[in-house]
Amino acid sequence: MSARLLYVMDPMCSWCWGFAPVAEALVKQAQAVGVELHLVVGGLRTGSGAALEPTTRRYILEHWQAVTEATSQPFKHEGALPDGFVYDTEPACRAIVTARSLAPDCAWKLLGLIQHAFYVEGRDVTLARVLVDLAEEAGIPRIEFAGEFDRAEQHAATAADFTWVQDLGIAGFPTLLAERNGQLALLTNGYQPLSELAPLLARWLERATCA
Repeated sequence: MSARLLYVMDPMCSWCWGFAPVAEALVKQAQAVGVELHLVVGGLRTGSGAALEPTTRRYILEHWQAVTEATSQPFKHEGALPDGFVYDTEPACRAIVTARSLAPDCAWKLLGLIQHAFYVEGRDVTLARVLVDLAEEAGIPRIEFAGEFDRAEQHAATAADFTWVQDLGIAGFPTLLAERNGQLALLTNGYQPLSELAPLLARWLERATCA
């Protein structure tokens, strides 16, 4: 029997940042009985290459406010999404994929560092140099990560994640799936509080670990 959690998210998705404490608790709940986590990147906003329009910026910042109100997660609004900012989540997603291939145990930590850097510190996590700094902080040797980050294999692996998510019909993040023997069960699509999800996960874990 094989069982794992699949967390489908994007490091630059505000609701994923709001969900971060819930996800942390659920991961610990699963790992306590030997069920590990696999991160899948969703590709929230990729490939446009265009700077944010003022109306889009206002719309995104309104979402940030809604996430704060629903989850109490902190955001730095002052100076956020400055003029000329290109909201491309592919580099941050590729950083997670690169970490996943080099040091799977560090990928989860890197996700949290990218989220905190972007939403709380106001750093530009679309930049490779920022992502290299954060990967080093997560415990991945700087030279090793920098050498892998721009390799064609990491671009392809990131694109493969995006395609898998699209093919599965996942339209929003965060999404948490439970997989047992290749069969997927949906735990949540979108933010839900821990009080709702912990009992749901507990029931699935009981079935998965007793099978």
